Amino acid sequence: MTGLIPALRWAPPLDADALTEVLAKVRQWTPFDGGALLDDVATALDDVPPGGPVLEDLTQRLRSHLARLVDIAVAAEAPHNDPEAGRLVQRARHLHAEHMPDDRQGAIGHLRRTAWTANELLERLAAIRCLTEAV
Repeated sequence: MTGLIPALRWAPPLDADALTEVLAKVRQWTPFDGGALLDDVATALDDVPPGGPVLEDLTQRLRSHLARLVDIAVAAEAPHNDPEAGRLVQRARHLHAEHMPDDRQGAIGHLRRTAWTANELLERLAAIRCLTEAV
């Protein structure tokens, strides 16, 4: 049997510690919930803005939604392939980096800008098929 090339011994790509770390991350993962995002957007953009701890909690949830959408967009290379998605990702990053203002009106303005950006990015990612649907 001439011409056969000996097979190389297989080596796993990750050691036990790295596999344990990957498993921990998989266990912490939750699927994207567009319905929850839209509920939070509706609450943030309601005629009567939330107050007190609800305002802070809602802002944090919307920031989390926004970060998740940016991760989805970047993984799908949407900012490179779609100028509008790229613009929305930049706006999302800017909003995420901003501190929530201390005054109520400033905090509500920040909340609503975050909600609008999350909604627009969700719709754009659905339109360019980075997400199967917006809800």
